[in-house]
Amino acid sequence: MKTTPLHDNHLKLKAKMGEFAGYDMPLYYEAGVMTEHNWTRSHAGLFDVSHMGQAFFTGKGVQQFFERITPSSFGAAPHGRAKYTVMTNPQGGIVDDLIVTKLADDRYFAVVNAGCKDKDFAWMQQHLPDGVVMETLPDRALIALQGPQAQDVLRDVMHIDAEGMPYMWFMQAKLPYGAEGYISRLGYTGEDGFEISVPAEFAPATWTQFIAHGAVKPVGLAARDSLRLEMGYPLYGHDIDDTTTPVEAGLTWVMGKDNKGFIGAEHVLPQLDKGPGRVRVGLKLLDKGIAREGAEIADGPNVVGTLTSGSHGPSLNAAVGMGYVPAALAAAGTKLMVNVRGRSIPAEVVPLPFMKARTKSMKLAA
Repeated sequence: MKTTPLHDNHLKLKAKMGEFAGYDMPLYYEAGVMTEHNWTRSHAGLFDVSHMGQAFFTGKGVQQFFERITPSSFGAAPHGRAKYTVMTNPQGGIVDDLIVTKLADDRYFAVVNAGCKDKDFAWMQQHLPDGVVMETLPDRALIALQGPQAQDVLRDVMHIDAEGMPYMWFMQAKLPYGAEGYISRLGYTGEDGFEISVPAEFAPATWTQFIAHGAVKPVGLAARDSLRLEMGYPLYGHDIDDTTTPVEAGLTWVMGKDNKGFIGAEHVLPQLDKGPGRVRVGLKLLDKGIAREGAEIADGPNVVGTLTSGSHGPSLNAAVGMGYVPAALAAAGTKLMVNVRGRSIPAEVVPLPFMKARTKSMKLAA
């Protein structure tokens, strides 16, 4: 298995390691998943996400390139603005979800999922127009600092003041040891926080500095999953994949009103007018039990879908999940059943996210 530049740090912290996307990654540390989850909601959690893919795209046609491979619009976005979006295939399915940041009119930065990065970079290279250059960054690590105290920790440890930095924004900053850091105010937890790209050689020292702060605890992939589930954030390969369209997935908000020429548009745009046949919904179990991915969703005796994610939501004190159901059954308040190990548990369709995001609240253009 591959390892990140922080592998030794995890072993020193006695992390329970496991395979994820071909990497040996920390699943949880000594404090345990519940503690890590709650600590991130109340203080600041530190995540190793160095297995994700990072790349710069430079050239005169870079805006048109991203408006071709995604359904988003970038023309009105100010420099420094980051956007969550998806890449689509010719059938309108999702190749991957990613964060794209407009650094300048001719320079963009993208972060893609670990399990898809080889496929993603190949897809991007395939559609790259003449004059646009893709520069992948395998020599950089990525550390996520998430939680209500993240801004204070960033100031205390990195001496970086992010008070005036809006959510979904990017800045470059000199790190204490002189290296260039790429800092994005965003994350996968619903809390305020940052993803910090650092040269791989400086990653272990950066991690150690953050961990030494009293407000910070390391957090593994298990709590990262429960945190994102409470926010209703989709996980690629589970809640979204190359057979789900942005409309079916409930991601129409990433679609630019003036972008009609993206790959697969002929399959996706009609769904905006006519509606999709199925929809990703949130489900809350109304009785004891926890439903996991793969559990059947039923309307009376009829199986109408399966859960794509499911677990206990520690901050909600409830079992929740996501899955696809026919559009006619997608309205909030619809009563369904989830079949768990031969037992049918009553469930209700509820709006996503399951809990309100607590990200930085500032008005942001485009």
